[in-house]
Parts: sequence; structure tokens; C-alpha cells
Amino acid sequence: MVLRPTRHPTVGDAEFRAAMAGMAATVNVVTARRGDEVVGRTATSVMSLSRTPPAILVSIDIMSRLADLIAKTGGFSLAMLASDQHDVADAFAGRRDPVDRFSFGEWDRWPSGNPHLLDAMTTLDCEVIGSIETGTHVLFAGAIIEVESSTRPPLIWQRHAYHTVTGLD
Repeated sequence: MVLRPTRHPTVGDAEFRAAMAGMAATVNVVTARRGDEVVGRTATSVMSLSRTPPAILVSIDIMSRLADLIAKTGGFSLAMLASDQHDVADAFAGRRDPVDRFSFGEWDRWPSGNPHLLDAMTTLDCEVIGSIETGTHVLFAGAIIEVESSTRPPLIWQRHAYHTVTGLD
């Protein structure tokens, strides 16, 4: 997607970041594997894309190793973190040594070979069915080929802090 110039001035970076900080979102970890290399990052820019085929859209920094691996392998996995998984979120958000990221949480592999976080709220294994470059990020459309869900409440990120959802039945 080529973005056209705006007709009107846009807000500054600080205003944009402050506004987006108000948007509450489930904390996700997006991962990919190629051979012995596994990489992952937290992501809140994730959305349901379609029911047919069942697909999601994830936004990944175009300069990241994760975007490169997803593009090369044609797949990724996504874990929607549960409310007690702050340590996993911190590890994949860069608050821990990248070498240790996969030591947080219990990890296995999907049949595709992608990383699979066993104790997450919901986990998905996806096959890339499309992508769009937006300048700084790549939007990957992933068809969901495997899914596991639990009834655990989600970990939410809003205003630069973790939150939980109460009153879930």
C-alpha cells in the first residue's frame, strides 16, 4: 500500500503516541521460525480480518528480523497472552535479553514448526496469504490453520501499563 501525502497537516509524533496509548488492546506475541532460528515480538496491532478464510492481520516493523522470517517462511504464530503472563510480554517487548525470550512461558511447536506458547489465552498458527508494505511496517494477512483457546482472561495494554479485564464469565 502506497500512502499518499495528506492534504492537511498531521499531528506530531508525541501527540500521536499519546493518543494511541489510550487504545486498549490484547497483548500478543507474534513468532516465526526458520531452521533453528526462532524470533518473536509483542504486538498490539492485530485484528480479525475475515471469516472466509478465517484470517487475521498483524503489523510488524518492516526492518525487523521477524518481518524477514515471516516473509521468507510464509507463516507465523500468534499467542494472545493471559492476564498472568506479564513476564512473557516483557521478554518479547525487549525488556529481557533477546536470547532468553523463549525461556519465559512453556513453548512447543505447531505441526508447521512455528513456535507455540502452550499456556496462553488463545494461540493461532497462520499461513501468510497476503502482505502490504506501508513504509515502516508490513501488514501480514495470515489464514488460521491451527487454533487453541482457553477461558483465561486476557492481558491488556493501555496507557503504557498492563491491565486485566474483570467480570468475565
